[in-house]
Amino acid sequence: MEEETTTRRLTRKEKRLLRQQGKEPKENYQEKLNFNLKHFNPLTENQKLAFDSFADDKNLMLHGIAGTGKSFMALYLSLKQILSDPDCIYKKVVIVRSVVPTRDMGFLPGSDREKTKVYEAPYYAICTELFGRGDAYEYLKKRNVIEFISTSFIRGITLNDCIVVVDEMQNATLHELDSVITRIGHNCKVVFCGDFRQSDFTREHERSGLTDFMRVVRSMRSFDLIEFEAKDIVRSALVKEYIILKDKMRIVT
Repeated sequence: MEEETTTRRLTRKEKRLLRQQGKEPKENYQEKLNFNLKHFNPLTENQKLAFDSFADDKNLMLHGIAGTGKSFMALYLSLKQILSDPDCIYKKVVIVRSVVPTRDMGFLPGSDREKTKVYEAPYYAICTELFGRGDAYEYLKKRNVIEFISTSFIRGITLNDCIVVVDEMQNATLHELDSVITRIGHNCKVVFCGDFRQSDFTREHERSGLTDFMRVVRSMRSFDLIEFEAKDIVRSALVKEYIILKDKMRIVT
């Protein structure tokens, strides 16, 4: 996505003049946090469709090839809506992800909460790019603007007043995806991101629930399903070339 120039903030003098005129300035969330989100434009037609659907307050299913910006868009659009609108009904972004795609989590050192840290790495990187500072993700987590929940801990929770981003959903079973969508409460919007070609399931008795889940979502009026293709790859020219050739050769990983 293409970066735009950040909107100028009001100076203290400008705010004081507005108050003297009886016009109380509405300070947005970014100013309260002293934290500025960069602005990005969509780079492809399908990215523009995602931007437009999100602006129309639709739930989204972003499905397709790696490198098309699905996770980046989901987090960017969610944070932009929450941080830029003082009257936003959504109070935080909840990132949900299956943290046990290989089901070997028990062999990792540390507590269950500590084990999930490795799966938060992509969101550290995305927030660093969005805000231009390396501590952005932790900063937003401490202020309850971002929350990370694994599917292992979502049962019994009701998610209200938030935007829910369900990432890497190809690594979740149908039971996990069912558990997530049935947690959605009042004043919520949900964005699912995934690609059936990137599933990490290796054991015979386990399989991704993405295909079956998508069959249901396709029939739901409250969802817009956007399919990303090779032409939508924006990560790099190298990635685009590799994926196009791999598909042409019908190589399955």
